[in-house]
Amino acid sequence: MPLIVLPTSQRLWVRVAALLFTCVAFSVASHGGNLHHGGMSDWCIFCWVFSFACTLLVLLVEVFGLQARIPVSWTNFPITVACYASLLCLSASVIFPLFFLKDQRLYGEVRGHRIAATVFSCLAAVAYMGEVSLTKARPGEVAGYMATAPGLLKVCQTFVACIIFILVSDPVSYNHHAALKWCMAVYCICFILSMAVVVLCVGECTGWLPIPFSKFLSAYGLLAVIMYLTATIIWPVFQFDKQFQHGGQTSSTLIAVAVLTALNFLLYLADLAYTARLVFVSV
Repeated sequence: MPLIVLPTSQRLWVRVAALLFTCVAFSVASHGGNLHHGGMSDWCIFCWVFSFACTLLVLLVEVFGLQARIPVSWTNFPITVACYASLLCLSASVIFPLFFLKDQRLYGEVRGHRIAATVFSCLAAVAYMGEVSLTKARPGEVAGYMATAPGLLKVCQTFVACIIFILVSDPVSYNHHAALKWCMAVYCICFILSMAVVVLCVGECTGWLPIPFSKFLSAYGLLAVIMYLTATIIWPVFQFDKQFQHGGQTSSTLIAVAVLTALNFLLYLADLAYTARLVFVSV
């Protein structure tokens, strides 16, 4: 029988707080928020439930001391979960009030439930950010790759790419010119490779690569920076220039994609800069 260990570290209490906040957020929203299924309501519920479930898993494994029996790198898995959860809860904290509170004629309990869900979503995002801050590697510290700045940047890159995929897919806004299809290829290729790095690190599979992991990261980082630089230039030119414009007026969605493309370019650039001088131990 595994021995139950109850550590009293700051990370434990931050995780417990995040667990409670996400539980309250999705419980209140689904029970009394009068939300209809589909669209952004499902996305917000998914953000809270996914974060809650993953945090509960991390807590149970650590409390029961089962880290050695889990087929993942425990120096990489918890912080990866915390980083994704912080981004998911942050997105829900922005989306939920915009779609379900702003300009809505709500009274009584429904409005109160939605406000409460928003507040607890914000608290969950802060709690997860606190966990990331407590867990990330300090200068000179030996840590798993996902606890370093490049590892955390990989999580941000994949999350931003997912938002881009959602924006360009409904409606489809990249199929009326070959240059825009190239931008879509950039988003897909870089997303797949960044997610592959995350999976390799969490699954302790970096040794499967035919070349040293550090060389793979440097080569891929340089390639991603070049590819995203082209997309950062091409997307606004072929979407906003009247010579190439398709369908008349420029929508806010296309502007958002252009901004997120530039943001991901900066993330990949910072990733390359960190990777060039980072010494880490893969565990």
